[in-house]
Amino acid sequence: MSAGIVQAAYIVAAVLFIMSLAGLSKQETARAGNYYGIAGMGIALIATIFGPEAQGTGWIILAMVIGGAIGIRLAQKVEMTEMPELVAILHSFVGLAAVLVGFNTYIDHGELTGALLNIHLVEVFLGVFIGAVTFTGSIVAFGKLRGIIDSKSLMLPHRHKLNLAALIVSLLLMIYFVNVEGSTFALIVVTLIAFAFGYHLVASIGGADMPVVVSMLNSYSGWAAAAAGFMLANDLLIVTGALVGSSGAILSYIMCKAMNRSFISVIAGGFGTEVVESSDQDYGEHREASAEEVAEMLCDAKSVVITPGYGLAVAQAQYPVHEITEQLRKKGVNVRFGIHPVAGRLPGHMNVLLAEAKVPYDIVLEMDEINDDLCETDVVLVIGANDTVNPAAMEDPNSPIAGMPVLEVWNSKHVIVFKRSMNPGYAGVQNPLFFKENTQMLFGDAKDSCNKILEHIN
Repeated sequence: MSAGIVQAAYIVAAVLFIMSLAGLSKQETARAGNYYGIAGMGIALIATIFGPEAQGTGWIILAMVIGGAIGIRLAQKVEMTEMPELVAILHSFVGLAAVLVGFNTYIDHGELTGALLNIHLVEVFLGVFIGAVTFTGSIVAFGKLRGIIDSKSLMLPHRHKLNLAALIVSLLLMIYFVNVEGSTFALIVVTLIAFAFGYHLVASIGGADMPVVVSMLNSYSGWAAAAAGFMLANDLLIVTGALVGSSGAILSYIMCKAMNRSFISVIAGGFGTEVVESSDQDYGEHREASAEEVAEMLCDAKSVVITPGYGLAVAQAQYPVHEITEQLRKKGVNVRFGIHPVAGRLPGHMNVLLAEAKVPYDIVLEMDEINDDLCETDVVLVIGANDTVNPAAMEDPNSPIAGMPVLEVWNSKHVIVFKRSMNPGYAGVQNPLFFKENTQMLFGDAKDSCNKILEHIN
């Protein structure tokens, strides 16, 4: 395959990647967006493997077969509830790849001299640094999402000064690395610093901000891939990495706005977000409801809003929820879904689950679209959500989620909260909603509760 054909293939692949991102911006075109991305990656792989600069094609194909087999196996085993941690661990692979590419291109950089050598050394240094931060940061995110690592923020003394010191030392090492035209010792030291920096950066961020962290690490992995593209002189890898990096950064910014978080604060490891938790406050007694009572309430209602959360995903309750929705709509009840931007553990997590259960797109609304209608809603079903419907975000300035826009479900006539127990949510914050006069708790597994409600409705 000639160099001209390879470049043409790269252009086509880049266009397909852009079309993929555009398609993923809407639910109706998301499937087509995925197909564009798959086609673009297929073209890119074929052009790279059989291009004139490819060496060891047999080994490359063997590695792809092994990696593909592992990927297919994981895709078959991983539940949708485990998708956030899978994404996080995949980001770590991208970071580690950038580190390995950096060391490889440093060892074998050809006959470069003068300014070209200096530029190459900066590329290597930055690629290794970004890749190492992405690697350990993604592993910590995986551990927090998986429950292996405590979701609470790691509060080391002078942690911000430690982060700043790591950046300053890394900058000085880069200057030294370029001035001496390469130093294996300096590259190893900055790799170790970046590993520690990435671990500390994400460990300092609490569980409430984990969706933003996953999106942020997605951006980091993109920039790591772009750095690898510079080191390998691969134009398509640079373009692809820049697309992923910039789109991840934009998504992180949008999510920070949705959570009333400063983007700089989050990526700096929670700088300026110190708060005092007030979990000992006495909110009174909660009230309980039965599945039969909830079913009667739903059948008598004219307007129902369902706000799903991670608990719905864990229980796999989206299928009976869809059946309840269909039965109520047949009875003339106006049923809609209210989705918070950070519901679940990953951006769009709830949207994917509902689409999987064939819930119509037109009744799945974002928080900003549904909040004003909640005061005219008869019944709100809070299924597995907690922090995204917590009035403390608006009422308690000392709450860890203070200022975060939430679904104002307490404005409706009746609120039914599906939970296993009265334990606080992932952010570790008590929810005053559970004790309001118009709120009733329905305890038990969300899927079992929904099935019981469905029986009574039928």
